[in-house]
Amino acid sequence: MTSSKIVIRPMTGTDLEAAIALDNRITGNSRRGFFEKRWAALGGSPDSFVWLVAGQGTQLVGFVSAHVLDGEFGGTAPTAVIDAIGVVPELRNQGVARALMTTLENQLKGRGIVELRTEADWVEHDLVRFFATAGFQLAPSLALESDIVTHL
Repeated sequence: MTSSKIVIRPMTGTDLEAAIALDNRITGNSRRGFFEKRWAALGGSPDSFVWLVAGQGTQLVGFVSAHVLDGEFGGTAPTAVIDAIGVVPELRNQGVARALMTTLENQLKGRGIVELRTEADWVEHDLVRFFATAGFQLAPSLALESDIVTHL
């Protein structure tokens, strides 16, 4: 990576492939379908999503995507949920993710959204630590899931 300045901007359609590739590099799994469905949903309901990228020169070096829910989690106010966030490993701990989060939070505040939620696998210590330093706390709710295949 060069030392050129990081620029945070809205994601465009030309960024989608780079975001998918970066997510695949980070997670080791292709979530192409997820990203493509979210991108298509953004086109139909732009006020329900915020997608940002961090660019360095001509390279995408980070991204964050969030969607807005209204009346979820037992509340009455709109809540944003981070779907995905990623930064190239070579630029971690250099403020890229923090810049993405700050821009995301400012855009959400501008829309009147005051709560931001996300989920993280508790064994992803770096991600959990990042969210903690970004002001996230354990939610006062319990996430529950059921494998419906075993119940049929």
